[in-house]
Amino acid sequence: MKRSRLTRAAVALAVAAGLALAGCGDADLPGGGEEQADLRVLATDVPQIQTLKKLTKKHFTAETGITVDYTLLPENEAREKMNREFATQAGTYDVASVSAYEVPIYADNGWLAPLDSYVKADADFDQDDVFPNLASSLTGEDGKLYAEPFYGEGSFLMYRKDLFRKDGLTMPPNPTWEQVAELAARVDGSEGASGICLRGLPGWGQNLAPINTVVNTFGGAWYDMDWNARLTSPEFKKAVGFYVDLLRTHGQPGAERMGVLEILDRFVEGKCAMMYDATSLASSIEADSSSVKGKVGYVPAPHDRTDKAGWLWTWAWGIQQASENKDAAWEFISWASSKKFQELVGQEVGWTSAPAGNRMSLYEKPEYQQAAGAWYRQEFTAATDSADPKNPGVGPRPYDGIGFLGIPEFAVLGTAVSEQIAAAIAGQQSVDAALDKSQDLAQAAAAKYRGG
Repeated sequence: MKRSRLTRAAVALAVAAGLALAGCGDADLPGGGEEQADLRVLATDVPQIQTLKKLTKKHFTAETGITVDYTLLPENEAREKMNREFATQAGTYDVASVSAYEVPIYADNGWLAPLDSYVKADADFDQDDVFPNLASSLTGEDGKLYAEPFYGEGSFLMYRKDLFRKDGLTMPPNPTWEQVAELAARVDGSEGASGICLRGLPGWGQNLAPINTVVNTFGGAWYDMDWNARLTSPEFKKAVGFYVDLLRTHGQPGAERMGVLEILDRFVEGKCAMMYDATSLASSIEADSSSVKGKVGYVPAPHDRTDKAGWLWTWAWGIQQASENKDAAWEFISWASSKKFQELVGQEVGWTSAPAGNRMSLYEKPEYQQAAGAWYRQEFTAATDSADPKNPGVGPRPYDGIGFLGIPEFAVLGTAVSEQIAAAIAGQQSVDAALDKSQDLAQAAAAKYRGG
């Protein structure tokens, strides 16, 4: 069975569903009535991009004369707005922060401008320095490159070394999920900390991101090669049941309402003994304001039946095909994703604030090694040796992706399934009930792929 071809009709259905949630009108257009900027950028509102915005006028605009107007939104809102913008090719924004999920879909539909000619003509950009696995995830089925990573991340397990020493516990260098569960039980309550903190908040980019890595390594898959849903298979049930039980017995209270930012807050406040999440969180954990700075150890993503289980993710810059400012847009991308920009952030803001996980050369810099000494080795390993997006688990599957499924329907399907699992985490229904409902949703979502 061949992998699915991502069609315009399929994407339109997913985009339409997203638009119903967006509630964004013409008042959201950039510019605010002021003089129009040369470039308009739509991006997720995260610390790395806030730093970029602060440095743009002083450096990029001063050097190139190109002015930039940013629209920064929370992830869900940014993604909904981006879906509408690119699906309609409105041309309102020239550049957007697209992810490893959107790029293949947008590229297949002709919504992104290929970057190969720009890269070839820009020797200073040094494409060979970009992590190959990230570049691969931003390449379309036609072999063309459609985005450049601003920062990348894998996933790893973070644990409180001080609590482990106090309780006489040892973290294995490459832990299994069974070992993590045993450690969570033993360290739970130590100095008032939960045994482990994990995402429980609904959202395909929230609780399903880590859950999918557990499903993969436990031997589960969303579909077989004929696109029959497999969410009630023994392997899938075991994985989700394990995750839900671990959270309910040794996780943080109110887990079903906590996403990545909420559990990060708990961890830096000293309320978690362990946390499994993104490598990009380490700089916040080791920040001067963190109560656990210098007390945390970092090991690879826990596994079960596979040797590797970590996810691979990137927020990257793509140019809308409808943009009339493609050359200027590339100048912006070339600057924002460059070694030069990392150096600039390191010098003016601090090396731990430099967007990481995208370029190999960053990990050779003594300044970064010193500033990120607690985690940079594991961060580098996660970036270069994560699970394979085309084969992340046990056995073949008709879709790509580690923490997500590379099909347009997943944006809606994943969110619906995540809500069912969150209800199980909250104790409102059993895991079996949650997955029975999810099985029906998944089977319906892939109907057009079966027998095609």
